[in-house]
Amino acid sequence: MRPLRLSSGRVAWLMVWALLLVPALLMGVADPLSREVLSWQPARAGAEPWRWWSAAWVHFSDLHWLANLLGALLVALLGWFLNPPRAAAWAWALAWPLTHLSLLIQPQLQRYGGLSGVLHAGVAVCATGLCLRGRSTGERGLGAAVLAGLLLKVALEQPWAGPLIHVAGWDIAIAPLAHAGGVFWGTLLGAIGLRFWPAGR
Repeated sequence: MRPLRLSSGRVAWLMVWALLLVPALLMGVADPLSREVLSWQPARAGAEPWRWWSAAWVHFSDLHWLANLLGALLVALLGWFLNPPRAAAWAWALAWPLTHLSLLIQPQLQRYGGLSGVLHAGVAVCATGLCLRGRSTGERGLGAAVLAGLLLKVALEQPWAGPLIHVAGWDIAIAPLAHAGGVFWGTLLGAIGLRFWPAGR
């Protein structure tokens, strides 16, 4: 069995992951000042564009924070084992602010924070690459199944029904449009980046 090597694609993927995770890890559950300065707020998105990125680092409860840290670990492992090209990492990085800008569709969502929308984008990038450039029918089928699962999850959350949903067991409301935006941009940008993703990788 060939050992896993630290390829340029893995390095690029982990760099994007670290930019997402480390500030969120250090910040923990955001204090009121951090929430005010860094969270997504549609009225301030134009004048304060850092929020397009910083919203991912803001969490509103311990459960919210811990769940997103676990999700971030899974996305890191996914990128490591798939060994995507650097173009996939670029696609994920570009999907990061675009996922948050998608929230402008629902201006009634007055505040948003968390990694989950951008993590959905990362999974979508990987699944798109696997679906269209997998080494075997099984790998391509797995990519298609993951994409189908993402789309089903988004549909069940009904982002068109309103800005927030309340899910049993969660101590915060969930913004379905963030997940939908992440899947959309991750899939689109991942597909565009496939010209740089060699077949049979």
